Amino acid sequence: MRILITGSAGFIGFHVAEKLLKKGTKVYGIDSINNYYDVSLKKSRLSILKKYKNFTFVKIKLENEKKLLKYAIKFKPQIIIHLAAQAGVRNSIKNPDVYFNSNILGTFNILKIANKIKTKHLLIGSSSSVYGANKKFPFQEIDKTDHQVSFYAATKKSTESLAHSFSSLWKLPITMLRFFTVYGPYGRPDMAYFIFTKKILAGKTIKVFNKGKMYRDYTYIDDIVDGILKLLNKVPSLNSKKKYKNDSLSPVAPFRILNIGNTKKIFLLNFINTLKNELKKNLKTKYLPMQKGDVHSTLSDSSLLKKITGYNPKTNYKVGIKKFLKWYLSYYK
Repeated sequence: MRILITGSAGFIGFHVAEKLLKKGTKVYGIDSINNYYDVSLKKSRLSILKKYKNFTFVKIKLENEKKLLKYAIKFKPQIIIHLAAQAGVRNSIKNPDVYFNSNILGTFNILKIANKIKTKHLLIGSSSSVYGANKKFPFQEIDKTDHQVSFYAATKKSTESLAHSFSSLWKLPITMLRFFTVYGPYGRPDMAYFIFTKKILAGKTIKVFNKGKMYRDYTYIDDIVDGILKLLNKVPSLNSKKKYKNDSLSPVAPFRILNIGNTKKIFLLNFINTLKNELKKNLKTKYLPMQKGDVHSTLSDSSLLKKITGYNPKTNYKVGIKKFLKWYLSYYK
């Protein structure tokens, strides 16, 4: 099997690529290696992938449709896993143009290319942030997603709509993946848990928004990868019928939306205290109001994914934190 992964030097893309490479799958990775966060971390991920003979990498921006198409035709992937995106809720408020170009235009190009080369299955990374101001918990795929509260979330919702229209018009099989707060080794340095760890170790004060009275569905990276790999051959079809209650399968397209989360909400202060206890350091905190674009809680209902694939997230957040810190302390010495 030949699989193209966009964002292969990114957090999730790197872990998905490595797992596939270990299985002997031919993986073609593309990434722009932008400087939104530490480029050396991206290069470290990439250096690990390049050790595998079945891995090929090309540095490309998603906005460059001509170059993307050239390499897609050359590689002829049967499956595309589109994980490249400009991430970060708060940064999207300051730099919306970057998010529009990377997330919306970039995904539009991937959709066109997937259609041209007749990809058997296109999986696209979305986000739990599309649920926005929803008050009903846990979030289900069939819930309305009309009230995003950040530009990042709006771009992700836009890509879902674009993908559905492509799937409907050209019968392109697409699965949208709504990720819930992914964490773990080789994670993104702009994420809160990463920032907390760095500052706790340095004896600096950490900023805790909404006085820490927030909940997140923290999902360990290995569980995310497991969910993605289980979906590769679960291709949505126009001939498919809705077998399950609350199925998000489109009635007019080979298209489905799926949550991938841990299905447990963790109190932010508990998460922070676990970090502190594992690091055996004192905690200095500055409590601040809720940030613009942030939400109070996230919680996934991933039962549809479980019914389709047997997905069963196994990593308790305390275990996940230990694994992350073991990597962090080793990587940054």
